[in-house]
Amino acid sequence: MDRKALIEQAFAARENAYTPYSHFKVGAALLGKSGRVYTGCNVENAGYTPTNCAERTALFKAVSEGEREFEAIAIVGSMEGEKNKLVTGPCGVCRQALYEFGGDDLIVLMAKSPEDYVERTLGELLPFGFGPANLEK
Repeated sequence: MDRKALIEQAFAARENAYTPYSHFKVGAALLGKSGRVYTGCNVENAGYTPTNCAERTALFKAVSEGEREFEAIAIVGSMEGEKNKLVTGPCGVCRQALYEFGGDDLIVLMAKSPEDYVERTLGELLPFGFGPANLEK
C-alpha cells in the first residue's frame, strides 16, 4: 500500500467538501482489498443531524458499489483555507461504521500532510469494538 498516495487522494477529496456552517473540510480515501480507492468528503446540512462525514461517504460509496473488505483509510481535515495543524481522527459514528467492514485490523492514516501522519489500527481507535462477530450464534 502506498500511504502517501492514499493520503494525497484524501486531500483531493477534501476539496469537494460542502461545509458552509463549520468551514471544517474533511476528505477520506478508503482502500478496498480489491485495490480500488473510494473517496469521500463531509457534506453538511442546515439541520445538522443529516450531515455526513467524509469517512462514511467513502464507505457507503464503496459498499454501494459492491466492495465489502477494506485495508486502509486516510483522513485529512482542516479549517477552510488553512493547513492541517492537528490530525483529524474519525468520529465515534465513523469508527463504528468502519468497524462493520474493517474490524480491528483496518489501518487508519490521520494526516497533516502526505509525509506527516499518524498510523493506528481501528482496533486501537475503537477498543472492544462491536461488530458482526458479536451477533454470531
